[in-house]
Amino acid sequence: MSREQYAPPTTQPSYTTGSSGLGGSADIVGPITQYLCGDCNSKVQLKKGDPIRCKECGHRVLYKERTKRMVQFEAR
Repeated sequence: MSREQYAPPTTQPSYTTGSSGLGGSADIVGPITQYLCGDCNSKVQLKKGDPIRCKECGHRVLYKERTKRMVQFEAR
């Protein structure tokens, strides 16, 4: 097929972004991850797109909690 014969598609795909149509952080649905604040040691729940900041003290260093699942490594 030569370049002159190519015709781009005329229909545009319709994307659904949620209720607002702007794709804000309120429309993002995902898993909530638990973190611990490095300053006040409070538990912080964050979703994708949330600012990385403690909701209690405003500190920006958060540590991810260790998983409850057993993790085993094979050493040589």
